[in-house]
Amino acid sequence: MNRIRILLAALAGITFGLATPALAGEVQLASEVKVDRVVREDGRERHVLVPATRVFPGDRLVFSTRYRNGGARPAEHFVVTNPLPAAVRLADDGFGTFEASVDGGRNWGALAALVVPDGKGGSRPAQAADVTQVRWVIAAIPPGGDGVVEYHAVVR
Repeated sequence: MNRIRILLAALAGITFGLATPALAGEVQLASEVKVDRVVREDGRERHVLVPATRVFPGDRLVFSTRYRNGGARPAEHFVVTNPLPAAVRLADDGFGTFEASVDGGRNWGALAALVVPDGKGGSRPAQAADVTQVRWVIAAIPPGGDGVVEYHAVVR
């Protein structure tokens, strides 16, 4: 249960990095974490996103970041970086249009191109469970423009 409390505290403290510091005050970011619950109604299953106030190992989470450019000029090459809390792993089908890091943000790329130490002096291809951070590079956000980026993870 302590691990779950630590996870919820980590979810509340998610931070984001911006590639364009001058625009940091002009582009607003809002993060949200929801649990993807499967509910049965009339004999059918459907997915419902609910606030992540209580999570358990195996729960599927959806991390989303909404952005909006409230400034008078475009935000170009805007970067949103989202660290994965230690208590979650990227879902195997959680890949989107983001780049991944498996070394705390030192190197970035498609997960298929990344490697991690194998513990025997060599390396192996990185897997979803190795991802430490994800990031999106948004080419341009026009004045008044907005959008959302997201990834899916599973509580360890």
